[in-house]
Amino acid sequence: MFGFLKQKRPAGRAKDAPKGRTVEVLGRALPLTIRENRRATRITLRIEPGGKALKMTVPPGLRHHEIDAFLDRHGAWLDERIGRMETRDTACVADGGSIPLRGVPHRIEHTGKLRGVTESVVIDGEPVLRVSGMPEHLGRRVVDFLKKEARRDLESRVALHAARVGRRIASMTLKDTRSRWGSCSHAGALSFSWRIVMAPPEIIDYLAAHECAHLKEMNHGPNFWALCERLCPQTPSARAWLKENGNALHAVDFG
Repeated sequence: MFGFLKQKRPAGRAKDAPKGRTVEVLGRALPLTIRENRRATRITLRIEPGGKALKMTVPPGLRHHEIDAFLDRHGAWLDERIGRMETRDTACVADGGSIPLRGVPHRIEHTGKLRGVTESVVIDGEPVLRVSGMPEHLGRRVVDFLKKEARRDLESRVALHAARVGRRIASMTLKDTRSRWGSCSHAGALSFSWRIVMAPPEIIDYLAAHECAHLKEMNHGPNFWALCERLCPQTPSARAWLKENGNALHAVDFG
């Protein structure tokens, strides 16, 4: 989330404050969600993972023209950030395109066969993801493959880290969440974004360690981070990697 210049609150509360709208960025209309927060003292604007939506938090009573002025002042910033995401972060999920698996780019090859498994192979030294089925189902079959691989990787790492903290998990689910990579409930139910399997193995391990640390420390305080680093010494570098590259994984469009 990015914060900008502090705004003075108007004397009176604005009527009909906007809750959502669209903002034109690089010729595209991006949905903008506007949320009032009584504790907010400034406007904050966040680009959602994948660069497909915007979220703004404003102080209560902010007027329409103040939001418009804010967006006008930061139009160039939005163009630059969204443009960078589009050129750097978009992977092509199509025959001949490329997608990362455990941090390694794989060329996608549609076999042309109606039946068969999706598999990762090496052909002439090149990692290839071979996908069968109808061409229009290619994206869905790639997603199914990534979910299966993510579950296998995460289940093994979660079992290891949960044992190290002396806790049992209640369940583990995979979702396509955009606001967070994982979560842990008070009952011990873990949830992960299956997209993490596109990241390098040490990042997958960090995410498993992070959520298992919550089985013992249900917070993000000093004790939690100390435990997280004991489970996964690569925690600082993994957090930095996700901050830098996480949008690229969310930006992959499977059709």
